[in-house]
Amino acid sequence: MSVLRIKMRRLPILNRFVADRKSSDQRKRFTRSRAGTFFYVLFLIAFGLFSVLPLIYCVCTSFKPIDELLIFPPKFFVSRPTWANYLALPSLLSNMRIPLSRYIFNSLFITLFTTFLYVMISTAAGFVLSKTKMKINGILITGVQMALLFNAFTLAIPRYLIFSYMGIIDTFWVYILPYCASSMGVFLMKQYIDGAVPEALLEAARIDGAGQFRIFNQLVIPMVKPCMMTLTLFGFQAVWATVPDGTIFNESLKTLPTIMANINAGGIARSGSAMAVTVIMMIPPIFIYIITQSNVLESMNSAGIKE
Repeated sequence: MSVLRIKMRRLPILNRFVADRKSSDQRKRFTRSRAGTFFYVLFLIAFGLFSVLPLIYCVCTSFKPIDELLIFPPKFFVSRPTWANYLALPSLLSNMRIPLSRYIFNSLFITLFTTFLYVMISTAAGFVLSKTKMKINGILITGVQMALLFNAFTLAIPRYLIFSYMGIIDTFWVYILPYCASSMGVFLMKQYIDGAVPEALLEAARIDGAGQFRIFNQLVIPMVKPCMMTLTLFGFQAVWATVPDGTIFNESLKTLPTIMANINAGGIARSGSAMAVTVIMMIPPIFIYIITQSNVLESMNSAGIKE
């Protein structure tokens, strides 16, 4: 009996020892070696450098003189950098009937105003689809998912007919309205709210007497700020580069991308200035990305997590 008692006393210790051995074996099994980690990091660095090659080439080409632009085979890096391509832009734009400041104002106003509406409407719609118990929620979510299958080219003619029927051709609304009903923003925000906003918190707020608008304004918006910053990045980048073909004919309503496209059409003699224009147009989206990159990663990691 004494031997049996000793074995029974040692049994939990043995079980704990066996469990510790199994966990250590699993850790050893799934832990990469130093060589594997080195090659993994090396692969990520190489892939990252490959991804930024177009940006580096664009910057290098914008500083190339005309003789380096015409040589064959072309060189990737610049040998004799010059500011001539950037200094030539004012002379290329000086012959325009509308001053350059008007195009800059149009781009900034449309981009900022449209991005604000895009983020707020997507947040409100995502909250309704995620936390509001309506009978047609399933149908609406299916409609949003189906809308993700269509691209801008298939919607060009229907969109033009709708704009013509509404009488908003040659107005700023042709820039703004298409992004206010973005299915991508609604879908991403709905997925994020599913995992980031607990239903118990909303129920407690309703018990305390808070209405839907107060819940949305004081509870939901502070909790979904990472996803809102992500939508800000996507919306700013898309609106900043928008060129509404066939809907804007008034020169005073056009934006910077339209004018820069005219410079890009100048042929190989203006390829350096065209690259300089491309670099200038890339600066605002890159600046916005630097500000919002941490929020983008957080929202992407949380968008698929359910409560």
